[in-house]
Amino acid sequence: MKNGVSQALYRYWDELRGLRPAPNRSEIDPGQIRGLLGDTFILETMSPNDVRYRLAGTRLCSVHCRELKGRNFLRGWSERDREALESLVSAIREDAAAAIVGIAAQTEHRQQVQLEMCLLPLNVPGSGRVRILGCSAPMERPYWLGIHPITHQTITSLRLIWPDERPYFVSKTQTNSNPILPKYKTKEMPVSAGVLPNGAERRVGHLTVYSGGKT
Repeated sequence: MKNGVSQALYRYWDELRGLRPAPNRSEIDPGQIRGLLGDTFILETMSPNDVRYRLAGTRLCSVHCRELKGRNFLRGWSERDREALESLVSAIREDAAAAIVGIAAQTEHRQQVQLEMCLLPLNVPGSGRVRILGCSAPMERPYWLGIHPITHQTITSLRLIWPDERPYFVSKTQTNSNPILPKYKTKEMPVSAGVLPNGAERRVGHLTVYSGGKT
């Protein structure tokens, strides 16, 4: 993570969840992340391809020059980028992964800015739904940001993070009292990566998972 907003939100989420895969939605206290709220959002996911903004901060809405609440999170991306985001949502929903996404954003006047987005799982007990706590913040704030709306976004990098050093589905199937679990890390790669590199464990959408230490 390169952006201070992403780093701060991840630390808050990680401390809140404790030993669990994810904290409950009801545990999120806006007062504890008051300085981050303008760049944060909550997504409601019915399925990997049905993801909508449930809440969105004022600075984030300002960057897009529109209210994002209720909008389709997957709208406005290329087909390839949308498939990558759907893969990320699946990993967040099913494996309790966190995700970092690098984004190149552009206005209709061809003005460009780099953004970093962080996506973190939230549990909603008994509802069968998973919500995602996220933030999206620019690496710098040019004068025109919030005046000319972002009209096009392209994913430049994707990274999965296993907070407990392994996907949650591995720990769920492990029954040994002293398990020898594989540790996973992800390597940040361009979305256009093709053949599975040597030493790669598996692929999740456009992501490549390697065995090894922490991220």
